Amino acid sequence: MKAASCTFKPTLKMAANARLGLRLREQFRRGGTEVGVRRACQLAERRELEPSDIKSMYSYFARHEVDKNTTRYRWGSTEDPSPGFVAWLLWGGEEGKEWVNRKRRKLS
Repeated sequence: MKAASCTFKPTLKMAANARLGLRLREQFRRGGTEVGVRRACQLAERRELEPSDIKSMYSYFARHEVDKNTTRYRWGSTEDPSPGFVAWLLWGGEEGKEWVNRKRRKLS
């Protein structure tokens, strides 16, 4: 399937994850980069993504899967979140990863 026939609008769950990531980042002052914050804003607003965004997100999730192996913080905690978990949420969370994997296959 060609990119032109695909829709790349983030899901409601991805948007909710991004908003949670932004709140946790502000509250705990950790997690993510300015690139991640820009991506979170894009997802939170459910703006249509470009094929290059899909590829970038796919690469992010592949590189940062290891962040789940944290020992200082509990992955998934909203009371004391790991920096990696906050960043993961900024990029759409687990739902974002699954969505990107599906969309990337359609770009091939």
